[in-house]
Amino acid sequence: MGARVVGCVVAATTMVAAACSGPSGGEVPSGGASGPGFPATVVADCRGAKVTLRSAPRRIVTSNASALELLFWLGAGDRVIGTGFPPGKGTLPPQFAEAAAKVPVLSDTVIAKEELLGSGADLYIDTFAAPDAGGGAPVGVPTEREFAAAGITHLSLLSTACAARSSGQRRDLADVEADIARLGAVTGTSAKANELVEAMRHKVNAVRDAVAGVAEDKRPSYFFFDFDASTKQPMALCGKQIGNAIFTLAGARNVYADCDADFRQVSWEDVVAKNPDWIQLGVRDRGDDKATSAAFDQAEQFLRQYPATSGLAAVRQDHFVRITSQLTAIAGVRDADTVRAIAASLYPSLVRGEG
Repeated sequence: MGARVVGCVVAATTMVAAACSGPSGGEVPSGGASGPGFPATVVADCRGAKVTLRSAPRRIVTSNASALELLFWLGAGDRVIGTGFPPGKGTLPPQFAEAAAKVPVLSDTVIAKEELLGSGADLYIDTFAAPDAGGGAPVGVPTEREFAAAGITHLSLLSTACAARSSGQRRDLADVEADIARLGAVTGTSAKANELVEAMRHKVNAVRDAVAGVAEDKRPSYFFFDFDASTKQPMALCGKQIGNAIFTLAGARNVYADCDADFRQVSWEDVVAKNPDWIQLGVRDRGDDKATSAAFDQAEQFLRQYPATSGLAAVRQDHFVRITSQLTAIAGVRDADTVRAIAASLYPSLVRGEG
């Protein structure tokens, strides 16, 4: 996976399996007061193991900015006591920026094992999962027994942690919606979670209805150009990545939808052979509108000047979409807005960019 796409795709932890949960459900203590909705039992990992919380956690650590943002959307951001891969300045929705800036940064990358286990957390939300390691955890990553001994419930975001393991292409936001519902359940914010999911569905359904009359074979082909990952060897966004669902819902045909992975390196020769109708300029949000715009300009200029890509249909017709990588390749509430923004570029007569 192209780590530079999402700003934090280097590893997180292994999956919940033994000490504090199991296929039939294990019970784990948590620090919050019990209340409506508790005990709450949710799926904890890609294997389907379940975990039960008797009360809402009060001391949460997140592995990266995407998990942190989800908690702020749910109204549980004030319970976060630390994060890894902190959000860049100006990259979160403005309403969360000030509060998010006060969250202690436990690491600029992956949180060290000792730091995580000694953080005092009662819940750790893991955005990405490391590969299986023969039943144990990779070096430097806590085992499930160690999480349990530290009193930490370990919960993976299935929409991202399980992406590479999923079967078939992702064509909707069901996994994202399920993660929002799961986090709502364990934090006691299910009403807000339902509200967020309904708002996302309203936006996506409006786009679906607007482009319903466009036959599948008439929908434009689409390539996500991960400018920040590499210009020498492009990184394709494949069918198992959440971005593929976003493109599909927006009425586009991802030229790498058949790639059986989430991300994979490809060649410029292959991109040229696919000759996409539209190209999304995938750059990271620089945290400043002017700087981000300049990065988009650089990505576009590269495609115009690079001999292999200068003759592509999308380049010749100025068919560029300028939406940041964070809003495309990371699962979250704003995915629905990205669906609408892409559709508005591809079908300006059918879809409005906002509203």
